[in-house]
Amino acid sequence: MTFQEQIQQGIPGTLPQPKPYETQINHAPKRKEILGEEEKKLALKNALRYFEPQFHAELLPEFREELEQYGRIYMYRFRPDYEMKARPISEYPGKSEQAKAIMLMIQNNLDYAVAQHPHELITYGGNGAVFSNWAQYLLTMKYLSEMTDEQTLVMYSGHPMGLFPSHKDAPRVVVTNGMMIPNYSKPDDWEKFNALGVTQYGQMTAGSYMYIGPQGIVHGTTITVLNAFRKINKEPKGGLFVTSGLGGMSGAQPKAGNIAGCVTVCAEVNPKITRIRHEQKWVNEIHENLDELVARVKTAQENKETVSLAYLGNIVEVWEKFDQENLRIDIGSDQTSLHNPWAGGYYPAGQSFEESNRMMAEDPELFKEKVQETLRRHAEAINKHTEKGTYFFDYGNAFLLEASRAGADVMADHPALGREFKFPSYVQDIMGPMCFDYGFGPFRWVCASGNPEDLQKTDAIACAVLEEIQQNSPEEIQQQMKDNIRWIKGAQENKLVVGSQARILYADAEGRMKIAGAFNKAIRNGEIGPVVLGRDHHDVSGTDSPYRETSNIYDGSRFTADMAIHNVIGDSFRGATWVSIHNGGGVGWGEVINGGFGMLLDGSDDADRRLKSMLFWDVNNGISRRSWARNEGAVFAIKRAMEAEPKLKVTLPNFVDESLF
Repeated sequence: MTFQEQIQQGIPGTLPQPKPYETQINHAPKRKEILGEEEKKLALKNALRYFEPQFHAELLPEFREELEQYGRIYMYRFRPDYEMKARPISEYPGKSEQAKAIMLMIQNNLDYAVAQHPHELITYGGNGAVFSNWAQYLLTMKYLSEMTDEQTLVMYSGHPMGLFPSHKDAPRVVVTNGMMIPNYSKPDDWEKFNALGVTQYGQMTAGSYMYIGPQGIVHGTTITVLNAFRKINKEPKGGLFVTSGLGGMSGAQPKAGNIAGCVTVCAEVNPKITRIRHEQKWVNEIHENLDELVARVKTAQENKETVSLAYLGNIVEVWEKFDQENLRIDIGSDQTSLHNPWAGGYYPAGQSFEESNRMMAEDPELFKEKVQETLRRHAEAINKHTEKGTYFFDYGNAFLLEASRAGADVMADHPALGREFKFPSYVQDIMGPMCFDYGFGPFRWVCASGNPEDLQKTDAIACAVLEEIQQNSPEEIQQQMKDNIRWIKGAQENKLVVGSQARILYADAEGRMKIAGAFNKAIRNGEIGPVVLGRDHHDVSGTDSPYRETSNIYDGSRFTADMAIHNVIGDSFRGATWVSIHNGGGVGWGEVINGGFGMLLDGSDDADRRLKSMLFWDVNNGISRRSWARNEGAVFAIKRAMEAEPKLKVTLPNFVDESLF
């Protein structure tokens, strides 16, 4: 069968042969035993309902074995034989260009060069899934190949509920992931209901088909590192940045450190992912000996090198060793997947990667105890460095939250609402006041032609638009404009593309609308092929997350989720091609609500109309909320937006004189 025929077939009418378990692939760890016998039976019945009854007797023992061995039913047998990668949009079968664009983005999320655990349909973060099993993938791709622009595909946590009649301006796909009743959002609830096959953790851009590899976070990480050095009044050259995590999005850190121009040390316990990042040239060197690492760092500092060093081992060992050697760390953070601490997101010190994985599955209580013990050591070592002048920030991975739950010394001496911890979130100190409050966030696009020349042309178009905007930009956002222009000018030479021909660029509403409009014009003129617009959920408006995206909201509303819900509803009727809303994301199940979108630009007048309506709302919704929280940068930004758009009328806060109290 051709690729197109396989897509259109969906779930095959005859059973494919079982596939061997490929040990060279980076697989998800075994999930802990959490289902009772009756619940296991229910999980199996739930899995078998995708298949005709005549196949149940053969599939049942196979699915039971997967459930026992891996803690989940992935349906490995049904993994497609074709290469999993984003193809040019013209190669996908279908009646709707918008649907073809979504197929492209789904396959990009599962590309072996992009996905963390591709055979388990997990894109990043240890549990950020596109689908829960391969039957869902096959059925979804079939529906997309059949749908017209008068239908909408409804996705319930990876499950394609079906195609429903709609209209051309409705989203082609509406995605929800993990949307639980609030009382059922504890970590073990996810383990249980995911094992039953009725919900999944979509992370942020995994379950919304908008992940573009570590590049998606490189820009934000570069901005963060540059501004962290600015906060301590030090040039990055010769400065030392210490952090951890190379899987998924955290893999961006060494590349961002190189772009910023500092010395980066990034620890990672997984040998496979460490080698992958080295092969991709996202990290320059791998070290396994701490004494050799110390010597290499000292040399790099003395020579003011720009270099990234991976340490294959536990990050706690690095912090403790650098303290013993009196090595000065200028800025420090952590980007292990502590939203998922008991299932592979963070590993205990003092034992091997393999031993930890066995303990995780066979003795989860002991594993939890060891993780919490390591978190206390981790925090203690960080405290020793901060006493010497290190600037440490939480990178929004729930490090401080989980460390506090472990009893680590991370709480502020004089806590205030929104400042409970002794260390700030990077959003509180950098991204919130400098970027999000002014409307700057991770706008991104994918060249659906798959042609690298199209990406070069879009980079040039975006740069020209930003340079023109900068000429009339107010002083308050000049630094942001300069950093973003610098970024896009260096995008090609930094070799950021993994998987699809994609780019990320921080921009505000004006920048996003003008860049998108320029792309649509270039498509209309035949200069480039179609373009998919999107953004990270980690943005101005899309995410309500009290310890990350909305951590610099101090009016008490950071624990509410109105903004994210309004964002996805508003995007859906203003012209998005697809929309998504998730429980979970980068800081943990039950800790955040986050939403995203995708939009196909095809050169049409309809695309022009949609992009102006949707992109304006998508940003200014969040600025309005931040303004109402009395964030001064956001008050400035929303007043400016109202001057530019007479139809916009936003309720502004009155400030209260503190002396009255």
